[in-house]
Amino acid sequence: MLLLPLVLLTDLIPGADNKHGHKHALQGPTSFHVIQISSFVNNTSAQNQGSGWLEDLQIYGLESNTCTATFLKPWSKGNFSDVEVTELEEMCHFYIIGFTQIVQNRLSEFELTYPFEFQVIAGCELHSGETTVSFLRGALGGVDFLSFQNNLCVPAAQGGSRAQRFCALLPEYRGLLNIIETLLSNTCPRFLLGVLDAGKAELQRQVKPEAWLSSGPTPLPGILQLVCHVSGFYPKPVWVMWMRGEQEHPETHQGDILPNADGTWYLRVTLDVVAGEEANLNCRVKHSSLGGQDIILHWGHLTSTMVIILAIILPTFILLICLALWYLRRRTRQPTFHFLPI
Repeated sequence: MLLLPLVLLTDLIPGADNKHGHKHALQGPTSFHVIQISSFVNNTSAQNQGSGWLEDLQIYGLESNTCTATFLKPWSKGNFSDVEVTELEEMCHFYIIGFTQIVQNRLSEFELTYPFEFQVIAGCELHSGETTVSFLRGALGGVDFLSFQNNLCVPAAQGGSRAQRFCALLPEYRGLLNIIETLLSNTCPRFLLGVLDAGKAELQRQVKPEAWLSSGPTPLPGILQLVCHVSGFYPKPVWVMWMRGEQEHPETHQGDILPNADGTWYLRVTLDVVAGEEANLNCRVKHSSLGGQDIILHWGHLTSTMVIILAIILPTFILLICLALWYLRRRTRQPTFHFLPI
């Protein structure tokens, strides 16, 4: 199927827009979706890029135009046989051909001019138990264009009359609609459950995060930047917030969640405060691996800890310097003997 750019995924996938990630921090992946971006250069050239995702984890890629799948995980096929995978690739290929023909053959009716790009996301999400809800949303040039609800094409308000005409024409292409309905209603739910079962050893892996505090560069005179580092956690969903007492600090700034080399994740969260107003501030970390026992790092404790460390290390360091100086001085005072020939 086809979709909006990856940067818009959190707006398109049902249930993905969760401010603190509490939902996903308490459970594994619950949705599967396919992304395809179709770029139309002229009336004879159309390029298609596709991929399959288990939430934010890519599990296979699709070769342009042919829909041949490249599986990125040993369990990416779920419980589908090689024969079923081949059938799906063929069905996907028919879909690509049909979609391309509709766009190119009815170009004037859609008032489109080359080049342009269609994006679509389609998949299904697991709700309570084994109930699944399917979804499909499309965009034209990054702007909402249409969606499928109860197997019916619904034009988006932003798509205007162009989207209305597109949905009105689709019933003429019954074969294409049958493919979409089959993939959304039957194939996707079965595939999602199979992949979640086949990949559960990796998908349900839990690795506890490590967290520490540091000072960042001074943004302005009289302003301190407090930095909370959280690293080595898996799965990816995590909630990190600077707090004043038990209240979330509204000025908390969260960076991107970045991958570590071992497959775990790293996050940096900062807070700029006026010097002298950092009392009673703490960084709180929530993650599914912690079993409800949040990590809480108090900024004031950083100073105390550093004092303790310095109190232990500094005398030892000074002693080592003194011993080194004594040894060097002793060597310079060693008498030199000259032997005369007999």
